[in-house]
Amino acid sequence: MTNATLFLPGFHLATLRRRPRSAAQRLSEEKARIRQHSISQLGDCFGHFIPAKALENGADGAFSRRRLFSKENTFWAFFSQILDADGGCQEVVRKVQALAATRSMPVPSASTSAYCQARSKLDPAELEKILTHTAEDLQQQGRSRWWQDRRVVVVDGTGVSMADTHANQQNWPQPKSQKLGCGFPQARICACFCLQTGALLSYRLGHSKNAELPLLRQQWDSFSSGDIFLGDKGFCSYYDVWQFKQRGVDSVITLARRTPVAAASAVAVLGPDDLLIRWPKPVWNKCLSYSKEEWQALPEHLDLRQIKVTINVPGMRSKSYYLVTTLTDSMRYGAAELADLYRQRWDVELFFRDIKTTMGMDVLRCRTPALVMKEILMYFIAYNAVRRLIVDAANAIECAPRRISFKASIQALRQWEPQLHRRAADDSERRVCSARSVRPSALVSSPPDRGDGSPDV
Repeated sequence: MTNATLFLPGFHLATLRRRPRSAAQRLSEEKARIRQHSISQLGDCFGHFIPAKALENGADGAFSRRRLFSKENTFWAFFSQILDADGGCQEVVRKVQALAATRSMPVPSASTSAYCQARSKLDPAELEKILTHTAEDLQQQGRSRWWQDRRVVVVDGTGVSMADTHANQQNWPQPKSQKLGCGFPQARICACFCLQTGALLSYRLGHSKNAELPLLRQQWDSFSSGDIFLGDKGFCSYYDVWQFKQRGVDSVITLARRTPVAAASAVAVLGPDDLLIRWPKPVWNKCLSYSKEEWQALPEHLDLRQIKVTINVPGMRSKSYYLVTTLTDSMRYGAAELADLYRQRWDVELFFRDIKTTMGMDVLRCRTPALVMKEILMYFIAYNAVRRLIVDAANAIECAPRRISFKASIQALRQWEPQLHRRAADDSERRVCSARSVRPSALVSSPPDRGDGSPDV
C-alpha cells in the first residue's frame, strides 16, 4: 500500500499528537454507539431502579438474535406503552419510527406485528423478578417513613375487565348476572401495598368468583416479622389473625360478623371505648374457608384489643365503627393513633385509582391470558417506577410522598419524555429531567380528598 506521507513515513496525520485508544475505550465507544440506536432512553431514566442485567439478551432461545426489538427495547417499549395516554401498540411503533428517523436509522415498518411478537416472548417469571426488585428497592428508600418504625402493609382488592375473547372468557368468565355474550371477562386482583411509600409488594389474580381473603392467604410470604397488616372488615377472620400472629405480624382490622364485646364482658378496660377482650374460637362448620384439621389447630381463644371509633365528620355514612387489633399495648399504641392509622387505609383505594384510572388498567387490551398476565405485570412495574420518582422527589424537598400527586407526576413525565430522548442528553441529565418533571409541578397545595368527606392527613 502506498504511503501518503512521503516526507514523514513514521507519522499519520489522522493520529498525530493522539494516543492510541485502548481496547476498553473502543469497546465503550462501540457500546455508546449501539445505545444510540436503541429506544431505551426511559431505561437511562429508570435504569438505576430496574436492573439492566435482567433485560440482557440470552445466548440462545428468545431474544438471542440482534434485532430492533431486543429484550431491552421490547421491555422499554412496553413500559412506554403503559405510560402513554393512548396506550396502543401502534403508538409505540410510531414512536420507534420517529426515533429512528431522527437518528438517521432505517425507519422500520408501521406494522405492529414485530413488536407484538417480541412482546409475547417476554418471560413472565423475569417480569415477576423485576417487580419484586422494584418493591424491595422502594422499601429501602421509604424505610425512614414507617409508622413507629414498623412497616404497615395495607391490603385490598379490585376488579378489572379485558378484551372479550374466548380464551379470556375461559380463564375469567363474566358474571352470571349478565346474559351470555353480553358481558366482558372479569378478573379480581388482591394486592398488598406499603402504606408509607405506596409500593405494590405483591398481588394475586383470580376470577370474579374468588373472594379477597383466599387471595390474601396466597401472599403471606410478602409479610415479614414486625409488619402491621391493615385491612377492612372483609379481612376480619379469626383464622387469619392467628396465622399473622404466628408469623410475627400484628393486625388492625374493623370488626365484622361478630357482636362487639361490652365493657362488662371485657378482660380489662384500657381507656374510654378501649377494651382488652378475648375472642372465642369459632364453631366448626363446612362453610369455613379452611379445613377441619386447620380448625382443630386453632387456639381456643385470642386476646385482642377492641376500640370504638366515633366519627364526627358531617355527611359521613357511618357514625362509628369498631377496630380489632393485636396491638394490645395501650401505652405504646394509643387508641387515637390506631384510629388515625386506620383512616389512612383509604389510601389503598387511591393506589388502585392511580393504577386503574390514571394509568388505564381498568380495561386491559391484550387478547390472550398469557399477554394479560404480562400486561398486568408491566402496569405494576411502571406504577412502582413512578412511585420511586415520587419518593425521591419527596426526600429531596423533605415532604411526605402522599403530598405529591401521582396523576400530575404521570402527566409531567409524559411531557418531559421528549427531553429524555434527546441524543445529546447524557444519563445524569436524563435523571435530572425526570426528577424535575415530578418535583415542582406535582406538589399539591392542599391534602387530597379521601372520598368520604375527610381530608387526607
